[in-house]
Amino acid sequence: MDAPTLDWIAANAPPAVPGGPALAADEILLLVPDETWFAEPRLADSLHGVRHGARTCVLAFLLAREYRLDRQHTAALCTAAAVHDCQRHDDRADPDHGQRGAAWFAEHAEAVLAAFDQDVSPELRAAAATAIAVHNLPYDAFSPEHTAGYERTPHLVDLLKAADCLDRYRLPLERWWPAPVRLRVELPSWLGPFAHSLVVHSERARLDGAGHRDALSQALATLIEEETRP
Repeated sequence: MDAPTLDWIAANAPPAVPGGPALAADEILLLVPDETWFAEPRLADSLHGVRHGARTCVLAFLLAREYRLDRQHTAALCTAAAVHDCQRHDDRADPDHGQRGAAWFAEHAEAVLAAFDQDVSPELRAAAATAIAVHNLPYDAFSPEHTAGYERTPHLVDLLKAADCLDRYRLPLERWWPAPVRLRVELPSWLGPFAHSLVVHSERARLDGAGHRDALSQALATLIEEETRP
């Protein structure tokens, strides 16, 4: 991200919509992946890097509340969201990165969950791995194994795809921005503008020198303050 690109993104904001999360900033689950978890260290600060994973986690958390997921399913979804792109080898075409990410998570789930201080059952760890494996695949490209996993916990896949889609506001062309018609869940009308603002505020903080976590924390604090301002 550079300043001119971010200025363009900010200037092309979707129309504001009333509503938003009735939460304090510190009530929103923010899981920030470790830079050392990335298969390619140069991608940790990229379009699919640490901040993308952390924003996807935040958006997944808000969707989990919207769809009334319980604590364990929310933890599984948000963990998958935070690490879904960490095994990418390229910021552009890398069709196998979801499958690699799922295998990596299955191998390192204990350490990842400990780092995030999340408690997820073995069954939901497997469901999170399935969500990671298929997050970049069209539904009609699922393998029989993926389809079986999807049918067990469809909400984890559907909501991860939706959260990942919403963070496409970080991309520098409007034709790459979120296309909710491709999703299988309905998005609350306020969440698109919120996702856009989350990109703008967190990337601005990063350009101003904040670390990954601080950039997201500052952005959330600013957005919640704006939502609650009379």
